[in-house]
Amino acid sequence: MDFLKENIYVIFVEPESPGNIGFLARTMKNFGIYNLILVNPCELKKEAYYQAMHARELVENAEIHNSLKELLEKKEMDFIIGTTGTPGGSYKLSRIPVKPHQLAESIHSTGKIAFLFGREGNGLYNDEIELCDAVVSMPTDERYPIMNITHAAAIIFYELFKNENEFNVEGLEKASLQEKVYLIQEMEELVKKLDIPQHKEKNGVKTFKNILGRAFITGREAHTLKGILRRINGKIE
Repeated sequence: MDFLKENIYVIFVEPESPGNIGFLARTMKNFGIYNLILVNPCELKKEAYYQAMHARELVENAEIHNSLKELLEKKEMDFIIGTTGTPGGSYKLSRIPVKPHQLAESIHSTGKIAFLFGREGNGLYNDEIELCDAVVSMPTDERYPIMNITHAAAIIFYELFKNENEFNVEGLEKASLQEKVYLIQEMEELVKKLDIPQHKEKNGVKTFKNILGRAFITGREAHTLKGILRRINGKIE
């Protein structure tokens, strides 16, 4: 990732629903983005703050501008990315829209990056899209191609930052190779006691190995399963 989060600006052009402003703020904070700009927005009613939940400070601190042109003159963005749900037809875009993952792979800028999200009803207009350096679009089903702005934003932000954070897996470490070996040994002993043909013994152990190889088993799970297999072996003896 060659860009800084503090240099990312999310611009919502003429939002029509205060609820969507709140949801967008919430989505932004999920991914550590805090610069929200509203262009000629609807009235910021209680709904905007309510839907923002723990991201209400983004709504409170949002910059408000009368027009996109005025905003871009003041902010001087280095790279502007437009979003659209209809990348063909009457829009006649001068560039090919990219998918979110392609955008994430191609952004190389340490300057100010702006993401433009359009109106809930009509999206960005042609002249607004012309201001953009790139256009991103989600390949949705043609029967209902337009996504809610916050859903689209979540997909884009996820693709940008999906490799930045990891799950908190304290106490859930993956089983080691040796732990898996012990499990397989216990299973081999168990299968040998079942008085079945040798080829079925082989297939049974192989199947267990395959399942174990595909499973993201933790060390704790491996220890528990090994104990159960050992007890079964003991009972059979």
